[in-house]
Amino acid sequence: MQTPTPQAAQAQASFIQISSIKSNGSAESEPVATGGGCGTSHEGGKASCGTSDGPDDMPAEIWDKVKNHPCYSEEAHHHYARMHVAVAPACNIQCNYCNRKYDCSNESRPGVVSQKLTPEQAIKKVVAVASEIPQMTVLGIAGPGDSLASPAKTFATFKGLQEQAPDIKLCLSTNGLALPELVDEICKYNIDHVTITINMVDPEIGAKIYPWIFWNHKRVTGVEAARILHEQQMKGLEMLTARGVLTKINSVLIPGINDEHMVEVNKAVKARGAFLHNIMPLISEPEHGTYFGLNGQRGPTAQELKAVQDACAGGAHLMRHCRQCRADAVGLLGEDRSAEFTLDKIEEMEVVYDLDKRRDYQSRVEDERQAQHAAKLAALDESDESFADMKVLVAVATKGGGRVNEHFGHVTEFQIFEVSAKEALFVGHRRVDLYCQGGFGEDEQLPSIVRAINDCHAVLVAKIGACPKDELKQGGIEPVDQYAHEFIEKAALSWFSDYRKRILAGEIVHQERGDASIRQGAFMGNETEAA
Repeated sequence: MQTPTPQAAQAQASFIQISSIKSNGSAESEPVATGGGCGTSHEGGKASCGTSDGPDDMPAEIWDKVKNHPCYSEEAHHHYARMHVAVAPACNIQCNYCNRKYDCSNESRPGVVSQKLTPEQAIKKVVAVASEIPQMTVLGIAGPGDSLASPAKTFATFKGLQEQAPDIKLCLSTNGLALPELVDEICKYNIDHVTITINMVDPEIGAKIYPWIFWNHKRVTGVEAARILHEQQMKGLEMLTARGVLTKINSVLIPGINDEHMVEVNKAVKARGAFLHNIMPLISEPEHGTYFGLNGQRGPTAQELKAVQDACAGGAHLMRHCRQCRADAVGLLGEDRSAEFTLDKIEEMEVVYDLDKRRDYQSRVEDERQAQHAAKLAALDESDESFADMKVLVAVATKGGGRVNEHFGHVTEFQIFEVSAKEALFVGHRRVDLYCQGGFGEDEQLPSIVRAINDCHAVLVAKIGACPKDELKQGGIEPVDQYAHEFIEKAALSWFSDYRKRILAGEIVHQERGDASIRQGAFMGNETEAA
């Protein structure tokens, strides 16, 4: 690894103090734009059109757009799948946190694909995946470069899918530089969801993130480049809001650079009608080859990320279930089935796009989702008021469906819920090393797993062996398997009720937990070997 530059070393050492963050909930709000964004909010800053509770507090046309979109609805992400197609290789800006790879199969992060596709290949792949995965409801183009830096390829793909798979929602992700000039084209193809990566609203800060942009046929650098990018992003966001397009804002949290600035970003995008704000941790492992990674810039810890997200409550509604997917990901969030749908395998498949079959399957998925919601409400009804202000984190082993249904040894990602007497709130996820490999538990993996969920009081699993159970207990994390196959929120609330009863009975003493590590951009070799 290279020796960190003075600037990177300073950023690595510093981070925002939690007490110094000015929460959006107490800040004066800018006027909220009307249109496609969230124009109203509930107590606590939860934007009404961004809630995952159901259609009661949002317009019907908004609910229809988000109800089965796994990225725009936290509740939907347990049940519905998405896929990305890699048709847009070019990019018009350079980010210090990005290193694109076009032939990589073992890294899980944005900008990485196994193979670039032509629009024709992409359309064929989408139809094949949708015929095999009927709960796949969303197609996104997220690179591996910028979707609007290769507009002809991007829109040719969307045009073909409009004709061959009309029930699939269309999305694109962009840095926003070329966005204002292409809003009409976006609306022409009924692209209802657009993600814009916005990491700053102050060009001085932006200059530390973006070395250059390509603008008007020339390379622009420094603060001027960041100023142009910022103006284009804000203009594009306002134009999309005015046209009724739902926008999600992605922001990469970079300690020492934009951490204290993130509340201002949140306020600015809310004022312009953003539907969701997704604050993601920087991927900074040096092996990924990014400028930040090679120069010592660290990413945030779990509690540092959560502190900034919590400080933004009251602004644009927050998304916390992002997986920072590859640009060719397939499946539920948190899984990647792209290896099942390589071009050579698709050639051998008998593809039948049965729209009625897809609708019938999704109807059954919706029934399961409603059952999950009803179970959560029933558990809340049984909650008492003891320790009403207590909040704890629990880790959950799940393979989908909103249930505690994964063996501890098979987990490559835990979902994290913040549990209180009032709710079980999804707040993030943690990637971990696979414990069981070749049918045996690898004890050397346990310390890294414990570090990843060190801020949790319990881990809910379908099953767990004696050895990892003992080590978790020694680390102060309670392994819990009595709620196997129950819905997550019900299980978490039931465990929390029992936890409070044990405290009241004097059986245990409640203690605060420490911080945890976030491992993003994971390598997928272990998953491949265990498959």
